[in-house]
Amino acid sequence: MGATGDAYARAGVDASAAARAIDGLVAVLGEIDPGRPRRALIGPGHYASVIVLDGETGIAICTDGVGTKLIVAEQAGRFDTVGIDCVAMNVNDIVCVGAEPLALVDYIAVEQADPEVLAAIARGLRAGAELAGVEIPGGELAQLPEMIRGHPSPHGIDLVGACIGTVPIDSVVTGADIVPGDVLIGLPSSGIHSNGFTLARSVLLEQAGLGLHDSPQEIGRPLADELLEPTAIYVRASLALLRAGLPVHGLAHITGDGLLNLLRLNEDVGFEIDEPLPTQPVFELIERAGRLSKAAMFETFNMGTGFCCVVPEQHAAQAAEILTAHHPGTRQIGTVNADAGMVRIPSAGITGTPSGFTASRHPG
Repeated sequence: MGATGDAYARAGVDASAAARAIDGLVAVLGEIDPGRPRRALIGPGHYASVIVLDGETGIAICTDGVGTKLIVAEQAGRFDTVGIDCVAMNVNDIVCVGAEPLALVDYIAVEQADPEVLAAIARGLRAGAELAGVEIPGGELAQLPEMIRGHPSPHGIDLVGACIGTVPIDSVVTGADIVPGDVLIGLPSSGIHSNGFTLARSVLLEQAGLGLHDSPQEIGRPLADELLEPTAIYVRASLALLRAGLPVHGLAHITGDGLLNLLRLNEDVGFEIDEPLPTQPVFELIERAGRLSKAAMFETFNMGTGFCCVVPEQHAAQAAEILTAHHPGTRQIGTVNADAGMVRIPSAGITGTPSGFTASRHPG
């Protein structure tokens, strides 16, 4: 990450070190010899992998968790929404390759098994599954008191999912078709979603000294309600767009790294975000309380845009109409240009590369 990653590192997450570690991990795993021809159609770095099943069908697969948002749930004693986050973080990735998610399995690691907590998590998983149109046919529970410590103990928990879907081989969306002149359509987020919580908690609960039951004026409701707002699920909107027969050149789930996620689709083009979606008040509160730069904010959070679709300009209006039916507030936020590997947000005065956002020389 760029220099703006310093704030995150001070909060306890060194994104640069993580990137280096991932490179080493991927290098070793790339040497696996399965004893047969490889079936992976999409390599590491995209939102989901696609494994060729036969000449017509691919299996999309991904895994993700809820992260340190769970600490807020532990501190608030509320676990009924984090299951939605677990489903969302997975199904939103699966659809980015053009796949229809079919099923998810969960892995729940706990410090101590509590029937009420597990039932609450299950209610969230069920709600998320129904929103996404997937099944949860099974999962795993592990009691790990020597590894998991709660906030407070003994209510520690980790929640992870793995999702599969199917996609016709000739309909896989990789981002390779993105060309200058294409249009970016942004779908609103529901708030912080499930990324950047280590920094958010450091700023709001430690630096600002707020409590989860406090209702900051900027937000107008208890902080716990705001922080535990579930991640939006974009599956039905994305599938509606894909099934409409319009050319879809790219689909991006805006998670950690914010709008830099667009470069995961294609680094041979650039992205100009000239009309970003409005940011929710919680982001403004974090920025002010943490004295964070715009670059740091956009490098860590979704900043109001939870998902992006890239389509040819002539189909932008129709695509936006289809998506808006599921997520009001959806609209065009920018365009694709020829500035390879660049994400520019003129209104925020920042320019991004795969290494992070920095202040632009000529802010808009």
